[in-house]
Amino acid sequence: MSAFLDPATRRTVVVWLAALAVIALTARLGLWQLDRAAQKVALHELRLQRLRAPPLTLAELPGTAEAARAAEQRLAAVTGRWLPEHTVYLDNRPLGGPGGRVGFLVLTPLALDDGRVLLVLRGWWPRRADDRTRVDAPPPPGGAVSVAGRVALAPARLFELAAEGAGPIRQNLDLDAFARETRLPLLPWLLVQRDDPAAPTNDGLLRGQGPEPAPDVHKHYGYAVQWFAMCALVAALLLWFGVLQPWRRRRTP
Repeated sequence: MSAFLDPATRRTVVVWLAALAVIALTARLGLWQLDRAAQKVALHELRLQRLRAPPLTLAELPGTAEAARAAEQRLAAVTGRWLPEHTVYLDNRPLGGPGGRVGFLVLTPLALDDGRVLLVLRGWWPRRADDRTRVDAPPPPGGAVSVAGRVALAPARLFELAAEGAGPIRQNLDLDAFARETRLPLLPWLLVQRDDPAAPTNDGLLRGQGPEPAPDVHKHYGYAVQWFAMCALVAALLLWFGVLQPWRRRRTP
């Protein structure tokens, strides 16, 4: 078809097609950013609903990864005995997110009253400045204890060059591999411990308290505004140079 069009008309067609493609693309990207923000808000509301639900009892604890995923962020209250000989310290974990003070996440298995074992993320401990291979975090108390926390799927993984190592200090921890290593009947999820204000643990470990912070959706709204502004700009330029100016030239003697 282009063989039957003169060069000026072909240029006009190419400009129109390119402009319409840019308009469609930028509008779609703006809608995608709004959809991302809506997804984060909905996920945050779901987590808050689960946090407000009654705590799970020992009999209600999820026994599979699928059940744990459905109960993620639910509160749980359990009793048992600590197994401090299997404590693991996950290294290079900053306090309060990226840029914070670097330390360890302390995870210790808890032998439940029904014979199962639950891995508990007990809290955060700072790393020694003089020797990063030593951890002087206090051991968990002996005897029967009551632990409250929220259901989580697995510790966050960090990038590491070598394969996942053994020993108390590690970069990452795979729950299935840890269960095979320790030969413990571990549940396929972990409990993120929270202090009870009425009976604080007072073991020196730092734990997040209070409600989960609201999601940061302002950046998505900002990106959406930028994409819609670009869409409107291209549409305005196309209207001016592709429609109004040619119309004015035709109207002018």
